[in-house]
Amino acid sequence: MLAESLGILVVLLLILGSAYFAACETAMTAYSKAKVFNLAKNGNKRAEVIVGLQPEVGLVISSILTCNTILNSLSVSLANTLCIDAFGESAIFYCPIIISIFIVLFAEVLPKILTISNPENILLPSAYFIKYTYLVSRPLNNIIGIVAKNLLSIVKPSPSGKDAYTSSLEELRGVIDLHDGPDVEEAKQEKAMMQNVLDLGSVAVGNIMIHRKYVTMLCADDETDTIIEQVINCPFTRIPIWSGNQDNIIGILHIRDLLKTLRAGGIANKQDILGVALKPWFIPENNDLLDQLQAFRSRREHFAVVVDEYGSFIGIITLEDIIEEIVGEISDEHDVNQFTGIRRQGNESYIIDGSVNIRDLNREIGSRFRNDVAATLAGLVINSIGIIPEVGQTFLLFGYKFEILRKQRNQVTLLKVTHLPNDEERDDAEE
Repeated sequence: MLAESLGILVVLLLILGSAYFAACETAMTAYSKAKVFNLAKNGNKRAEVIVGLQPEVGLVISSILTCNTILNSLSVSLANTLCIDAFGESAIFYCPIIISIFIVLFAEVLPKILTISNPENILLPSAYFIKYTYLVSRPLNNIIGIVAKNLLSIVKPSPSGKDAYTSSLEELRGVIDLHDGPDVEEAKQEKAMMQNVLDLGSVAVGNIMIHRKYVTMLCADDETDTIIEQVINCPFTRIPIWSGNQDNIIGILHIRDLLKTLRAGGIANKQDILGVALKPWFIPENNDLLDQLQAFRSRREHFAVVVDEYGSFIGIITLEDIIEEIVGEISDEHDVNQFTGIRRQGNESYIIDGSVNIRDLNREIGSRFRNDVAATLAGLVINSIGIIPEVGQTFLLFGYKFEILRKQRNQVTLLKVTHLPNDEERDDAEE
């Protein structure tokens, strides 16, 4: 009787150990890497152990699974022997089924359900146990790992570095989407800013630059008084200077430098004004915003002139423009144009300037228009329909109805955009 009681106790202990290994396995696969990394950064020794195991997480989980499988096998074998001794040979048919159900319920499902809600509560206290379990079983698991990798290479090739990076980026985007807080609007803004940071590397300078048509510039060929008058009436601190034609940018005038020289009485003619102008910094339109932000920081500059592939001046970009891509529109007391170019007419209808940037439009009305074929709404419509539309024409594109309201020469300057119900969405055009 004592032997049977001891045997039952051993089986229960084996199942309990198996449940613990199952909880550790779930914790190793479900824990928040960012949370544990932050704990390790702040000096948590157990978190440091887990971070150290991360590069070999596959072998660590394999060690846990191996121990779990061994304990399950021993418990089934011992329980089967006890049942045969107690109930005879007939127990060989039903005892394995009963013990297997018992193991699945109490050594697999239940511990994993309890762990998945807060895996760090199991993972951190078990950090050293997991580490030493991995180290002890490393020889066996190295063999298992080699066999598994060879089998995996047959079924599926190893992911490239680019695929791994894309997967991590998508995981990070998913974490951001799950971000929540007590203030719904504040959480929405926080998520938008974090997503915008991730997008910096995929957005070209040409997509957010201020087009040359809207750039305030000074002509070096004007009289000195005229130039100074224009500077006084200009709301900007940095102004491009051109000579001959507007493609020939010869300098960037910083108002502060001009005021210092004026105060010292050093401005006698326009050559003196050109003398205090800074050398223009030209950049290609296909630079991505992340690289451009780093370039602004390294050069300690806030202003660049954008040129196309032929070297022609097409616009400007400032450090503030890139920051606004992250945090949204920044306005100060000297901004003269607070108009965004988007006016709501109803729940699903808007009057929009053709020059509105597509990225700004997507953020404002919640649309998902592509910005890789054109930077502005007018450019998107023209590229999509393949013709220069006339006033009064309407087009159904991307689930929206576009009506041309105003046109100047070949430029579409004003449109009415209406979101269509799902049953009306079509990707075609009508006149």
